[in-house]
Amino acid sequence: MTTSPSAISPLATAPVETPGHGLLTGKKVVVTAAAGTGIGFSSARRALLEGADVLISDFHERRLGEAADKLAAEFPEQQVASIVCDVSSTEQVDALISGAAEQLGRIDVLINNAGLGGETPIVDMTDDQWDRVLDITLTSTFRATRAALRYFRSVDHGGVLVNNASVLGWRAQHSQAHYAAAKAGVMALTRCSAIEAAEYGVRINAVAPSIARHAFLAKVTSEELLDRLAAGEAFGRAAEVWEVAATIAMLASDYTTYLTGEVVSVSSQRA
Repeated sequence: MTTSPSAISPLATAPVETPGHGLLTGKKVVVTAAAGTGIGFSSARRALLEGADVLISDFHERRLGEAADKLAAEFPEQQVASIVCDVSSTEQVDALISGAAEQLGRIDVLINNAGLGGETPIVDMTDDQWDRVLDITLTSTFRATRAALRYFRSVDHGGVLVNNASVLGWRAQHSQAHYAAAKAGVMALTRCSAIEAAEYGVRINAVAPSIARHAFLAKVTSEELLDRLAAGEAFGRAAEVWEVAATIAMLASDYTTYLTGEVVSVSSQRA
């Protein structure tokens, strides 16, 4: 008889969110796909908790405005700005980076969070489904990385990029070929771009969450699958979004000044 992880691990109960420790004090942080309830919004909030000023973006104007208002109300002493951006558009991504630099005064950190998933077996997948996931998840990260490096090439200070990958870049999962391929691409892009970015004083790393449950994920993924995936983790639970965001903040901070081109797994995966 096998005992489930949740039955034996005291880590099965999610901890209370860790308070900020000033890791990003004085930094100017840009976060893509930050409206709503997911890792992007939580990353923006964590950046503010750590002392940064923040600009968030999303393609959904109403949700973006609501997210910005919520953050500004919680952090009235810090700058919270926003720019609507569809990451499938090169023009809008370029405008996001130039607009963020103008509104914030500079950019120190870019968190590339945009991504799109779904559950479709390969035999039923259309070209459009494949192309859409690859474009939003991988190509948008390339667009933002390119725009950010052009910015950093033109200024006299360096910075940090943190990309949101996924353990599916390593793991196999049924009906996730398009998403897994895109996230594996984000990992490879992280490694290669980090080598080029060193010339501009820029570090580029990525996080690879296993499963972090939030309201938006529940809309696009069945509860049965989410329960099964969470139960398979060593702690017997999914991550809280703030746990992923806290790792992103660490990678964006001066605690990781010799770390670049790495993919940090935010999971309780077993060997």
